[in-house]
Amino acid sequence: MEANEAQELQENAEHGAQESLLRPVAFTMSVLAVLVAVATVLGHRTHTEAIIAQTKAAVEQNRVSDMWNFYQAKKIRSNDTGLIADLLGDVNLANKDKAAKDLKSYADHQAKWNDDLKEEEKQAHEQENKVKEFEKEVTLAERRANRFDLGEALLEIGLVVTSVTLLTRSRIYWYFGMAFAVAGIISAATSFLVH
Repeated sequence: MEANEAQELQENAEHGAQESLLRPVAFTMSVLAVLVAVATVLGHRTHTEAIIAQTKAAVEQNRVSDMWNFYQAKKIRSNDTGLIADLLGDVNLANKDKAAKDLKSYADHQAKWNDDLKEEEKQAHEQENKVKEFEKEVTLAERRANRFDLGEALLEIGLVVTSVTLLTRSRIYWYFGMAFAVAGIISAATSFLVH
């Protein structure tokens, strides 16, 4: 065996040893890339849940506003009718029979409107409770999405720091990258625990 061949074998052996040291790093990078993709998808879905819940809350809030507006309109009508009835009772009219009949009609309207107002007020409060439930869903989804976003960012940092190992051949970067990745996994996993 010549000197050149021996040197070539030694270089190949060193290269093979370095390559075998970098295989776990390359595998780690592949796993981290998959985890980043999973965290990204879960984060996007959670943001979408928050947007849907926010939209539902806005629709319900509009319904509540409409209900309160309708309630106010009936309340004003009821108040006006009461004022007219009071006025008719105080005014001395030529046709007292018609005035008595009108007063009876106004009293009937008042009774009906009072019942309607109680029911509409109850329904408006129920709708307000629905809005509050949707707002709670929004808050929860946003908190979960924030955890996924943090997990995604930490996993991406871990992936980049780990890739520096391939350039420098120093395993310290692999360990730092793994630390970031573990923090990212924990952050993403805790989003399932948020209530």
